[in-house]
Amino acid sequence: MSEPSAHPDDPHYVHRTGWLRAAVLGANDGIISVASLIIGVAAATPEPGAVLVAGAAALMAGAMSMAAGEYISVSSQADSERADIAREADALAATPADEEAELAAIYRARGLSETTAAAVARELTAHDALEAHVRDELGLSEHLAAKPLQAALASGATFSAAAAVPLLAAWLAPAGAIIAVVVAVSVLSLAILGALGARAGAAPLVPAILRVVGWGVFAMATTAAVGHLFGVSV
Repeated sequence: MSEPSAHPDDPHYVHRTGWLRAAVLGANDGIISVASLIIGVAAATPEPGAVLVAGAAALMAGAMSMAAGEYISVSSQADSERADIAREADALAATPADEEAELAAIYRARGLSETTAAAVARELTAHDALEAHVRDELGLSEHLAAKPLQAALASGATFSAAAAVPLLAAWLAPAGAIIAVVVAVSVLSLAILGALGARAGAAPLVPAILRVVGWGVFAMATTAAVGHLFGVSV
């Protein structure tokens, strides 16, 4: 059961950080990587078939890579969290008085008086000592705990959906205008992504949009330059 909020009309969004980070990362990488690859291939050869094959392959490989990478990295984080919790449980069983004193010291460092800190540590230890140490000593909570499968699904799904946008733009664009159309559509998509990410996390809108669009344009420009540099005439 969730705890009641003191301000239900102005909720916090920290509980979204796990899946939101993975989703924004997946979507951002989907747009930038596939658009950049399409632009690079199109700069090297004007053959639409080669461009579309490269883009489709990038979408499939990228989605699998993003999902697997998120699952592996977040699983490693989850393993570390479980190991820390297990060590804390062992310490509580072996030296409960020392652990309670450690908890009191944490509360004193946060501004409580010695008497109040000792009382809080004693009451929380009696209620659920491990939960108190996990939250206040290790800094872990249910909302911020690592969730590998959630991160993998969010990243892989958003990568695929976002990567389909520049691929579809390349498919519909005239042969001689693939680069221009893909750049325009991708920049617009990045701006929308930045706005959606900021809104989902209740963050400032303009910095989020500029950050996402700026790095996306840089990546696409760099790939286009490489394509022109190593391109061949056909």
